[in-house]
Amino acid sequence: MNTTFSKEEKAAMRAAVAEAKAAKIGADLEAACLAAIGEMTGTDKELAETLHALVKKHTSLGAKTWYGMPAYTNADGKVVVFFQSAAKFKVRYATIGFQPDANLDEGNFWPSSFAVTKLAAADQKRLVELLKKAVS
Repeated sequence: MNTTFSKEEKAAMRAAVAEAKAAKIGADLEAACLAAIGEMTGTDKELAETLHALVKKHTSLGAKTWYGMPAYTNADGKVVVFFQSAAKFKVRYATIGFQPDANLDEGNFWPSSFAVTKLAAADQKRLVELLKKAVS
């Protein structure tokens, strides 16, 4: 078993430390989120922009970065939903994930992250439903 971190994982950890420092000094967390999206390209950028727009339109979650990726927090500052680009970890799909503070519980078993390669109209509708449920 390999116990060393990849360069991408190390970069994500460094980003998390920088984010914590920025939050302490009152940095513009939404600007950091938008900058992270701005650095993306292709499908990752399109997906992140769409998620950002849907979160802003349909929830009161605040934007920030989390491990260098766009994330959205509740009033307590806890991450509820995040975006992970495919390019960052060299995988074939991006991920939209929900953290434990998202109210998505359905019995004993429910999804907390989704692989995404495109967000068609029907996908966006389902995502909005999840976002609204997550913050309910």
